Amino acid sequence: MRPLRYAINITLDGCCDHREGSTDEEQHRYWAEKLAGADALLFGRVTYEMMEQAWRLPGQTGEKPQWMADWMLPFARTIDAAKKYVVSTTLAEVDWNAELVRGDLAAAVERLKREPGEGLFLGGVKLPLALAELGLIDEYEFVVQPRLAGHGPTLFAGLPKGIDLRLVGRREFKSGAVALRYEVKR
Repeated sequence: MRPLRYAINITLDGCCDHREGSTDEEQHRYWAEKLAGADALLFGRVTYEMMEQAWRLPGQTGEKPQWMADWMLPFARTIDAAKKYVVSTTLAEVDWNAELVRGDLAAAVERLKREPGEGLFLGGVKLPLALAELGLIDEYEFVVQPRLAGHGPTLFAGLPKGIDLRLVGRREFKSGAVALRYEVKR
């Protein structure tokens, strides 16, 4: 069974608003490697639309938008090419190498996990909460940014019971950010 791995950038005070963190060239390389090591990405509608707007490369050329620094291109190419599954009850269709996931969430994600491969990469805020409640996330990775945001949103607000984790990896970045990877204690 391939693992479901959740990863996100957060601030020191737990804010997961993507506008509050900052990623540099080193972190973009790190995230590109993480994405490239997954068989597919699993997003909710909001995260899918946000990522598509930011990282979908124009047309078939694969050329970068003018705002994108050259060092962002490997991440953009990796996420652009990745297979994506999108959990949504409101979207009628998706493209960008994506497939809609509908119906019973637990059954659908369990089916994806049973497929052969190295793992699924989960992003977002609301969908991970639902999947954590269902006990379907196998690994959590938080890249803690050296910043205090002073506001939310925060992760896992409303989680009905705690989940015990075991630290299995740690990496420090030149920026002062720290990646902490945990497995669920079973």
